[in-house]
Amino acid sequence: MQKEIAGDAPSAPTTRVRHRKRNSDVGAGAGKPNGSHLLVNDSKKYKSFLIRAYSTVWMIGGFALIVYLGHLYITAMVVVIQIFMARELFNLLRKTHEDKQLPGFRLLNWHFFFTAMLFVYGRILSQRLVNTVTPDKVLYRLVTSLIKYHMAICYSLYISGFVWFILTLKKKMYKYQFSQYAWTHMILIVVFTQSSFTVANIFEGIFWFLLPASLIVINDIFAYICGFFFGRTPLIKLSPKKTWEGFIGASITTVISAFLLANIMGRFLWLTCPREDLSTGWLHCDPGPLFKQETHALPGWISDWLPWKEISILPVQWHALCLGLFASIIAPFGGFFASGFKRAFKIKDFGDSIPGHGGITDRMDCQMVMAVFAYIYHQSFVVPEVLSVDKLLDQIITNLTLEEQQALFMKLGQMLQEKVIGS
Repeated sequence: MQKEIAGDAPSAPTTRVRHRKRNSDVGAGAGKPNGSHLLVNDSKKYKSFLIRAYSTVWMIGGFALIVYLGHLYITAMVVVIQIFMARELFNLLRKTHEDKQLPGFRLLNWHFFFTAMLFVYGRILSQRLVNTVTPDKVLYRLVTSLIKYHMAICYSLYISGFVWFILTLKKKMYKYQFSQYAWTHMILIVVFTQSSFTVANIFEGIFWFLLPASLIVINDIFAYICGFFFGRTPLIKLSPKKTWEGFIGASITTVISAFLLANIMGRFLWLTCPREDLSTGWLHCDPGPLFKQETHALPGWISDWLPWKEISILPVQWHALCLGLFASIIAPFGGFFASGFKRAFKIKDFGDSIPGHGGITDRMDCQMVMAVFAYIYHQSFVVPEVLSVDKLLDQIITNLTLEEQQALFMKLGQMLQEKVIGS
């Protein structure tokens, strides 16, 4: 999202880490008349625009390459983004003086972080890992054993971190240590809630990850462009540079883009096929009725003005309109929340890792809201409520021992034999 200028902010404490902006940066807009924060009135807007555009081109190019490489590489990208977000958020409340008196205390944050990562990704990817190693009996037994005790392993790691925290409590530092403990857990909830839904979307089909993420990027870009050239009416006080012109222009562009992009992306099996394992090979599947073209005749009053009488669309395009509406109307409130959050801590950006954009967290504020909605929408309105033979077999292989599987086989055989004889 666009970088916000937090007005009337006092000088930031010298104990904060380098990501915290000083008063000259944060309070640059203080005392200016209403509307002076807008991009159309910014004398340095063209320089900022070029820096932002340069960074955007590199990000989009790198993102396109990773999407081409496939599901595992996209998941790895999500993990890297998580680590950068966690680092920026950990640093937000970090105090150098206190940390010097607590050697090793920073490691505790990362201990909880990687424990949460093991728990979340273990839950999401366990079945796909089993599907990957099934041909190898040794690996299969090892993986199934690890999965069986996965929760116990994660709990043991968490408890060890909890005990570690208690043993490091130091007199006159209790308040700082407990605030860091609570802050760490809040970060884990924010970061891993979003990422778990994102990874689930990836393996349901890259389409369900790529389309929502692209819509947020499109909305962000056109909100900036429309506000850059036409923005006159402030939208919300939390984010002074946001304008109604940018919001409306971006909303219209995002909804139209959702309808068109769904048609383009829905034609590629690489994007629409779900990935049932952790391999990187090419995918072949029946994409289902959502991704099969349907022909619709145009009304007479429209066809009179156009050279064609009918159009072909994919049913998934109607779902894309819902995603587009959410991305343009609701998801920006994730950015407004981040703006208010930064104002509360009197900082300009969460970091400075992306020139013209701020930190990684500044780019992910709306994406977090969108990823959760995309997953819930997909599971509620797209995925059919049916049990397939493959899914039942996967559950049997994963959750039952060899003896239990044999007993199930014998019992099922007896039931089928009795049913045949009875009929």
